[in-house]
Amino acid sequence: MVQPASGESAVIELTGIERRFQVGDQVVAALRGVDLTLGDGDYAAVMGPSGSGKSTLLNILGLLDRPDAGTYALGGVETTSLNEERRARLRRERIGFIFQSFHLIPRLTAAGNVELPLTLAGVAPKERRERVAAALDALGLTPRAHHRPDQLSGGQRQRVAIARATVMAPELILADEPTGNLDRASGEEVIRALEGLNARGLTLILVTHDPVLGGRARRRIRMADGAVAEDLCA
Repeated sequence: MVQPASGESAVIELTGIERRFQVGDQVVAALRGVDLTLGDGDYAAVMGPSGSGKSTLLNILGLLDRPDAGTYALGGVETTSLNEERRARLRRERIGFIFQSFHLIPRLTAAGNVELPLTLAGVAPKERRERVAAALDALGLTPRAHHRPDQLSGGQRQRVAIARATVMAPELILADEPTGNLDRASGEEVIRALEGLNARGLTLILVTHDPVLGGRARRRIRMADGAVAEDLCA
């Protein structure tokens, strides 16, 4: 049975997280004893070279993968013992994902892409329309509401992805290289949008190879060989 942590909990609390993969005849330790706590409204950049454990950590945080050992509490709920149905519900209600490749559905308009998670969650049509309109307006996308992804710029497509990620009012945003496919101007536009959401209280975790982008975060977490090598606050 799911039990919330007593008292006021951090948004994220990882304790002793281990994740191992079988690669041929070898067992590779992707995460080794990771302890990490992030509070409400934190803005953290997770950095490190390829193979350092960034992507594995993001998958654990997003409830897309399970650790082999350790515990992960999200908003006071211990997640590692949950069944898949409860994990999916928690992921849908509390986490917004933003990816490098946008992952928009080509045949849907901007509004249709943003509406999709609300439809899957069974939100009533009137409320869906209201929430979609508000999410698009907040990101300056109202004039593009009825455009398909191929009619949008890269920056606009990523802002649509941000609107889709936040329309369910999550408490945590996980952004995986969100500017990786964008030019500098579009990337700046997207980061300002994400930082605006963080300023309104959402916890933002950004995975990036870009030291300039990572340097904007108030907290910088450097991964090396599957462990947290450095955890600095600005």
